[in-house]
Amino acid sequence: MMKRWMSLAVWVLGAGLAWGQAGLIFAPESSGHAAAGTQPDNHASTLVELKNGDVLVAWFGGKWEGAVGVSIYGARQHEGRWSTPEVLASEPGGACWNPVLFHDGKGVLWLYYKIGKSPSTWTGVRKWSRDEGASWSAAEALPEGVLGPIKDKPLVLADGTIVSGSSVEENSATENLRWTAWIERSTDEGKSWTKAGPVTIPAAVDVPDAGALAAAAEGEHKDHDAAAGVVTKVFPPAAKTVGIIQPAVVSLGGHHLRFYARSKSKAQRIAIADSLDEGRSWTQARYIDLPNPNSGLDAVGLRDGRVVLIFNNSYNQRSPLNLAVSRDGEHFRVFKTLDEGPGQYSYPAIVQAANGDLLMTYSWRRQSIKFVRVRLEDVP
Repeated sequence: MMKRWMSLAVWVLGAGLAWGQAGLIFAPESSGHAAAGTQPDNHASTLVELKNGDVLVAWFGGKWEGAVGVSIYGARQHEGRWSTPEVLASEPGGACWNPVLFHDGKGVLWLYYKIGKSPSTWTGVRKWSRDEGASWSAAEALPEGVLGPIKDKPLVLADGTIVSGSSVEENSATENLRWTAWIERSTDEGKSWTKAGPVTIPAAVDVPDAGALAAAAEGEHKDHDAAAGVVTKVFPPAAKTVGIIQPAVVSLGGHHLRFYARSKSKAQRIAIADSLDEGRSWTQARYIDLPNPNSGLDAVGLRDGRVVLIFNNSYNQRSPLNLAVSRDGEHFRVFKTLDEGPGQYSYPAIVQAANGDLLMTYSWRRQSIKFVRVRLEDVP
């Protein structure tokens, strides 16, 4: 059934900037001002700038991650105001996960997401829109073995080729937990796919530095902040190499692509891998000198050739949430803290707007989704 967007504006929590520059898309339930139909747990946001300059955001929301009834919600920003969140996709008797929004090379807007009880049982699903999200097609399952973009937007090349970062989280009695990254590639707007991988992080390079060793010594615990009403979870680096997931793909020029991935490992750092043939084949992964607390990240290649990462600059906490910039895609300078303090600020998404600005969303304490706009001239 096609759904139409409502035009109601909802209450937005500001962050000291102009309305629409930074703030919560909807009030969390704990505020007492939440709009009807909003959910207690909200996570894994994605965003896209529409052709008229509006911003469309989607995320999954429900009682808790993986619970029956968890659905994909969406909201649209128009002239600085957010529409009331509404359901874009649901799975009767099941749960939805990790939506991804993007335009293909012909300008069609896609919504990819996952359904299943857990990541190890996911099925990839998608919808499309030819009117910029005013209405959507029926849901269709992806071919067996193809999950679609697993968390972050795919890279769409100049010729329309879609290079999508995917991953698998295996967990069985015989294999234990093992994470591997994959690249799914389509040259026909998603009608058919080829796969490259698995891309792993070799155990031989999984060597913890001083920061990872210090985080490991802290152990796993939870810090309760009664005043803020939140709990901060502290997770140490893994005792062994588990792997990498959720790759974010960017272009470094010519045929050279690179992805940045989340890691669960002893080193607990951001992992990268490279392709010199536009995503057809990939190197095995290695680390760069930025930490990763087993948390999702995202990256965008700017039109001037720089790369910007949005990530948690910590070995064991999903706070703070930071921006870093690089001219070579290898050495990064952290230049901005978007959020910090008790709780978690995590699973970010980032795109570059038509005017050059950076547009970002992320999970705000798992209670709401926060939107931030940073001007291009403020990126050093």
